[in-house]
Amino acid sequence: MKITISKALFCAAATTLVACNGANSAGTNPTDSTAQDTSKLPPVETNKGNAEYKPAFEGQTRIAGVKTTTAFAGKVIAEGLKSPWGIAALPDGRLLITEKAGNLRIVDPATGKLSDAITGLPKVDAEGQGGLLGITLDPDFASNRMVYWTFAEPANGGNHTAVGKGKLSADDKTIEGATVIYQALPTYNGKLHYGGRIIFDKEGNLFVSTGERSDLETRPQAQHLNSALGKILRITKDGKPVSGNPFANQADAKPEIYSYGHRNVQGLAFNPTTGDLWDSEFGPRGGDEINLVQAGKNYGWPIITYGIEYKGDPVGNPPIQQKEGLEQPVYYWDPVLSPSGMTFYTGDNIPEWKNNLFISGLSSTHIARLVIKDNKVVGEERLLQSEGQRFRDIIQGTDGALYSITDSGKVYKIDKQ
Repeated sequence: MKITISKALFCAAATTLVACNGANSAGTNPTDSTAQDTSKLPPVETNKGNAEYKPAFEGQTRIAGVKTTTAFAGKVIAEGLKSPWGIAALPDGRLLITEKAGNLRIVDPATGKLSDAITGLPKVDAEGQGGLLGITLDPDFASNRMVYWTFAEPANGGNHTAVGKGKLSADDKTIEGATVIYQALPTYNGKLHYGGRIIFDKEGNLFVSTGERSDLETRPQAQHLNSALGKILRITKDGKPVSGNPFANQADAKPEIYSYGHRNVQGLAFNPTTGDLWDSEFGPRGGDEINLVQAGKNYGWPIITYGIEYKGDPVGNPPIQQKEGLEQPVYYWDPVLSPSGMTFYTGDNIPEWKNNLFISGLSSTHIARLVIKDNKVVGEERLLQSEGQRFRDIIQGTDGALYSITDSGKVYKIDKQ
């Protein structure tokens, strides 16, 4: 995807404020990025918002800009993937990647070589925003070679987000014993908002995100505890509700629900210092969010939002952004970031990035770096914006570098020079 004229002009104007290219000049190298002076750079966003709503607290949006001082580069190490969506790092450093149409492939970062399609996966509904989506490895993958993934599963009456698992064969050519362990019901005949990220916690349980399927008729289900739409779920490796989930003993509530009131969560990550779960979530036109996700909490959609409808109408009548009992986002964007996959950086290659949150942006065509202190965003930087790519997912590899995939089929390695 080529960068648009407006994006290019914006990037040119912003180069004095933030990194708009894939490499920065070297400089001092503080070991803790939270110690940087974030007050000297203006916010990276200068365009007018869609809604111009008032934030709930200072620093909830348009925080001061920061700039990486370590020399780094974002380099394309592989091309030719077809609409990749999710990425996981194998123990040997190779990358296991989902393609939206339903294929798994392995990429060798050293050579850029793509494997043939891995066979054995169930059929997916790849229309619209559906397909083969997020992927994660069993914590014991080195011994059991188990892989878990999410996908849009076709069914009578439509489709739904589902979770599958299977064993990657010793020759890396097939998934053995593929099984669907969970289905996010109800089934709906639509093509949008599947959520689809999946990660393991330290206890060996799975967190899975779902969307509310976008349409006006399904939106209210984000607030309904008898529906799996618009939720973050916590399940076991066998797809069962985890004991101790917040609604396990509540009548007419799905016991797998961990949090609710979500629109379309495509990013999940654990803060390495606190262990807290964070998400990245699409708003409508404006109002993209990151949230600190806590058990049993209601994150407000579609009751509260900092965005408006795509056609320009307000969401709700009257539109509200704050309401008692509904959680506020830690941070939001207007105009949008279009946030998809995300990861906290724990590597040592670029010490000033330690514990920073990196979010892959789609329509914004950059990777957002957020500096977080005491569960607040204290600095923001835009990385690789001049590449003009829709960044779909980002992880940290076994070598401590960041790896990101794009909708155009590229794999980027982001590391110190």
